[in-house]
Amino acid sequence: MIQIPKSEYARRRKALMAQMVPNSIAILPAAAVAIRNRDVEHVYRQDSDFQYLSGFPEPEAVIVLIPGREYGEYVLFCRERNPARELWDGLRAGQEGAMRDFGADDAFPISDIDDILPGLIEGRDRVYSAMGSNPEFDRHVMDWINVIRSKAHLGAQPPNEFVALDHLLHDMRLYKSAAEVKVMRSAAEISARAHVRAMQASRAGLHEFSLEAELDYEFRKGGAKMAAYGSIVASGRNACILHYQENDAVLKDGDLVLIDAGCEIDCYASDITRTFPVSGKFSPEQKAIYELVLDSQEAAFALIGPGKHWNQAHEATVRVITTGLVDLGLLQGDVDALIVGEAYKAFYMHRAGHWLGMDVHDVGDYKVGGEWRVLEVGMTLTVEPGIYIAPDNQSVAKKWRGIGVRIEDDVVVTKQGCEVLSGGVPKTVAAIEALMAAARAEAA
Repeated sequence: MIQIPKSEYARRRKALMAQMVPNSIAILPAAAVAIRNRDVEHVYRQDSDFQYLSGFPEPEAVIVLIPGREYGEYVLFCRERNPARELWDGLRAGQEGAMRDFGADDAFPISDIDDILPGLIEGRDRVYSAMGSNPEFDRHVMDWINVIRSKAHLGAQPPNEFVALDHLLHDMRLYKSAAEVKVMRSAAEISARAHVRAMQASRAGLHEFSLEAELDYEFRKGGAKMAAYGSIVASGRNACILHYQENDAVLKDGDLVLIDAGCEIDCYASDITRTFPVSGKFSPEQKAIYELVLDSQEAAFALIGPGKHWNQAHEATVRVITTGLVDLGLLQGDVDALIVGEAYKAFYMHRAGHWLGMDVHDVGDYKVGGEWRVLEVGMTLTVEPGIYIAPDNQSVAKKWRGIGVRIEDDVVVTKQGCEVLSGGVPKTVAAIEALMAAARAEAA
């Protein structure tokens, strides 16, 4: 299984500490265990920022970074080894494992954090923390600060400045290393195989969840422990619901099915959408809308590369889609005027993509100083134009109503332009129809 090497976590910590002001400290908690219901827990998934700096997979842990500390700059508080609990819940790294396997310079039991951390904070001028994202942990930080303040009359020096860690860390996360791109490419390849499998399995009479099961099987088979987000399997008019989640309708002959799904590898997401005919053959109207969306995506790819700004790809999809809708008679008027008036939003109501990484809607500013961000090598994003013609849209001919199409791929900005990471799924009408026809022939 392709994973981020341990050396990369060390490099990230050093890069973050290099941006911190002298005599400062950064404090970051692990994700809490989430309760699903009563005493059943959700599958644990580490906080992305915590994972980015440590690769440490356990809950009840806190990272402390102290640039220039004589006894080691990277301190990790974590659970102690506990044979009784490990019998029930699985092995723990413990303090020895935190140092041996995860690169901590120093490690302490999480149960001792109230006694130890105030002493590490004391005398530091600035505290960096994930303020606002974890209110309970914010209260702990203030409790530790108040312990120091209570001893001010004895000469203790509380910090005088508190800064959100997000900006420094999230700007780092925006630029993907070669190792990160390798992991994301692996996730996209597994997800691509899952989409192909779903296309091959599709037939009228199955339920949407039948195709979701095919996706899940291929994710697991490829080594992904979980999906990166709740899979969308939307057939017929359900494809016009952007974040459809029920996945329980019956697939019907003549309908399209839109699948938006991707797995996660080592906490890195893939995010792919394909739209295809349930029974393997596009109708003329479905084909016309599909090829218009595909054309708009190709236009977006051409405007992704170093020096291009974030919004250029979106603007390209808007122009292609608006022009195409006019050509098909779904919009009337001058293309430029329709774009200015945002008439296309009745059919294309979302943007062309988002940052992608450890979070499926990844961190990073889209604007800098009020201007669209300029793309740089290593940035990863999705490109996902779509057209959705509402079933009750009385302004269009009945033959168009209820058609929903989205096509989404994952790309990384390269020196030459961009590389499509998710190219392993057929995308042209001819390729999709050929794939599905071959699968039916083999089944027969």
